[in-house]
Amino acid sequence: MNYGIQLYSVRDAMKTDVRGTLKKIADMGYKFVEFAGFFGHTAEEIKAMLDECGLKISGTHSSFEDLRPSKIMETVAYHKAIGNPDYIVPGADLSTLERIEDFSAVMNFAQPILAAEGIRLGYHNHSHEFAVMPWGSTIHGELERRTDVHFQIDTFWAFNAGCDPIQVMERLKSRIHVIHLKDGFTGGKGIPLGQGEAPVKAVIDYAAKNGLAMVVESETLSPSGLAEAEACIEFLKTLD
Repeated sequence: MNYGIQLYSVRDAMKTDVRGTLKKIADMGYKFVEFAGFFGHTAEEIKAMLDECGLKISGTHSSFEDLRPSKIMETVAYHKAIGNPDYIVPGADLSTLERIEDFSAVMNFAQPILAAEGIRLGYHNHSHEFAVMPWGSTIHGELERRTDVHFQIDTFWAFNAGCDPIQVMERLKSRIHVIHLKDGFTGGKGIPLGQGEAPVKAVIDYAAKNGLAMVVESETLSPSGLAEAEACIEFLKTLD
């Protein structure tokens, strides 16, 4: 199977050497990448680096604020130039219904504009979106109801929230095409794949059966992002 990696996993290396980091990721065996920032590089530079390293871009984690009317056309131009198929918002302050309403309005405004350029719009969860809030529903439930965006299920954060990630993916399967593959321990401590207690193998089996793209994330930089990235891909190779 082909796997991608969320480049936040190697943010320590990306800060100083984007091209070199992408090359090392490709050499490890990852086939696609999901960006978490571009470190001052132009769209043309990012596209050239990807082509040089033989990597595909599967998506980005990018700002919700860049989807507001004053910025969206500039945002679309950049993401179209790098060939990004998935603009994923990696979280936002959704602690009140008023903030959820504003967020949903911006997402609903931006979604057809992005779609017209071949870019899907999605949201990436952490654990707190699955907790029942004082108003009686969950943040994730409100987003499901108020928007038509796609969901990138972070399977570890869903597990950490006390959910069965397989059930979450099955319930939302019509709105999911890519997931985060991550391991860790209850309480929120992340760790490279195969070293924690999350149901990683079951998630892989479900994703493979249902044609979901899998993006690896291991974000603790212990001892470094590249070391964690390599540990993850080596574990995945044992499953093939």
